[in-house]
Amino acid sequence: MSEKSSSSGSDEDVDPESGQPVELGGVLSKWTNYIHGWQDRWVVLKNNTLSYYKSQDEREYGCRGSLCLSKAVITPHEFDECRFDISMNDSVWYLRAEDPEHRLQWIESIELHKAESGYGSETSLRRHGSMLSLTSAASALSSTSTSSFKKGHRLREKLAEMETFRDILCRQVDILQKYFDSCADGVSKDEFQRDKVVEEDEEEFPTSTRSDEHNQNNNGSKEKLFSPASPKVINGIDFKGEAITFKATTAGILSTLSHCIELMVKREDSWQKRLDKELEKRRRVEDAYKSAMNELKKKSHYGGPDYEEGPNSLINEDEFFDAVEAALDRQDKIEEQCQSEKVRTHHLAQVPSSDVFSTISMHRFATKSCSHSPSLSSAELFSASDDVHRFSTQVEEMVQNHMTYSLQDMGGDANWQLVIEEGEMKVYRREVEENGIVLDPLKATHAVKGVTGHEVCHYFWDTDFRMDWETTIENFNVVEKLSENASIVYQTHKRVWPASQRDVLYLSAIRKIVATNENDPDTWLVCNFSVEHDNAPPTNRCVRAKINVAMICQTLVSPPEGNKEISRDNILCKITYVANVNPGGWAPASVLRAVAKREYPKFLKRFTSYVQEKTVGKPILF
Repeated sequence: MSEKSSSSGSDEDVDPESGQPVELGGVLSKWTNYIHGWQDRWVVLKNNTLSYYKSQDEREYGCRGSLCLSKAVITPHEFDECRFDISMNDSVWYLRAEDPEHRLQWIESIELHKAESGYGSETSLRRHGSMLSLTSAASALSSTSTSSFKKGHRLREKLAEMETFRDILCRQVDILQKYFDSCADGVSKDEFQRDKVVEEDEEEFPTSTRSDEHNQNNNGSKEKLFSPASPKVINGIDFKGEAITFKATTAGILSTLSHCIELMVKREDSWQKRLDKELEKRRRVEDAYKSAMNELKKKSHYGGPDYEEGPNSLINEDEFFDAVEAALDRQDKIEEQCQSEKVRTHHLAQVPSSDVFSTISMHRFATKSCSHSPSLSSAELFSASDDVHRFSTQVEEMVQNHMTYSLQDMGGDANWQLVIEEGEMKVYRREVEENGIVLDPLKATHAVKGVTGHEVCHYFWDTDFRMDWETTIENFNVVEKLSENASIVYQTHKRVWPASQRDVLYLSAIRKIVATNENDPDTWLVCNFSVEHDNAPPTNRCVRAKINVAMICQTLVSPPEGNKEISRDNILCKITYVANVNPGGWAPASVLRAVAKREYPKFLKRFTSYVQEKTVGKPILF
């Protein structure tokens, strides 16, 4: 995965002229849905908006989706070091970077765009041409009345505050009253002393100059003894009376305030009841809203990557099993509809009876090859010397192993369990686990009338017919053709959510094994086993499964009556199908076994029915 993006979290991410964060673009993997999983998308971060395109070349056609980052929440994943989620209300984008460094780079760039785009930031104020500054905004905030932030307090708390203020006012009035009383007493004493000194001065006034000096000294003493009286004292204001009046006035005010408080307390009960009713209504509405939002989030996110197969999946084993069953049921319905459509189309276009293929086969197709090599004790590989390539040794080893072990009778082997028996078809399983991964070998036997082993193996091996009968494959391609009878194939299977999507890279070879004993039938075999190839490396989109599969077929011919030629009524194909699959991943063992038990018999019946339909009216191919 390639990714083109500039570094973030530094001064280089900000345009020096506009002061805005620079545009960021690159390739990220985006979770599309539970069917297609992770897909590479071209993602652009610009002007506080995150947009994505299918590819960089398709930007001119418009984005496929965008997300405003003003109130978005960016969450790095707890376990996946390359993944981060961006949520905005009910919308969630699941994104994966190429590596943890690129993830950090994207997160820092997105956070920078958010910080520089919010209303009230310095760049946003400049951008909108506002003369406001952060200082003026703070001062305006500080000048707001604190009561506006307390209007949510209960009325009883407010009344308690008023009572507290009343007590404080009462204490202050008492202090003031004491002060006024002391002032009034002090004035009365000063007036008494002044009158007494004046009378003494008048008696000594006619004396000598020494007396005048003494008089001046006495006058100085008077000035020192009596400070100048205030105008109120000079005007003869009655301080004590004023204090009594002030006390009475404040007492009236306090009495009125107390009366108001009593009335408010009485009214609070009725207000509280009405408030309780409104709060209860609000609570019910909020609960309903939260419930609806949770359901919506569950529906929208249940197909998200957190619920898919993995070591930290949020889905438990029972829910995993139910989800897989539901997905398989949907696939079965789609398959039934397709089959019904094919049958209807087939009836509309019936092949004329004068077709070149006759229902009666030519006897020459039943002729067997008579060139046997005495060097092999039981069987020889038909034209194996002509099928030479770099994997020839592995192919021959696989063929020999399957001929030695796969055809063995399972009678008396307690390790094999019969899990399915439907008519001629029997499916056996041997439970094997390695490091918690289910590796159960499966073996199925079947008998199909009217087809030969060559025909069955031909349709099983030839990729030209693969998509006609294989309904579990999403796409496939031949990576390399090794020879006329061997090729390397890469295929991806349809995803069954919540299981991860699987892919497989395998070598497929077809062989005819001629029996040395004339009484034994010849054997046709197709073996598919996993290999590695530079042109199909593993990807993070799929879990690479490992397989070792063989389709082994033998044709039994019952002689026709008289001199009649052999027809399809006289042939029977015995099929042995063995599969050793390592699915990889973290799917629960119970789910894997249940799926195998359900799907393998369906696959075998579907395939053999397809071969019977394809060979109707055609010459027999031995």
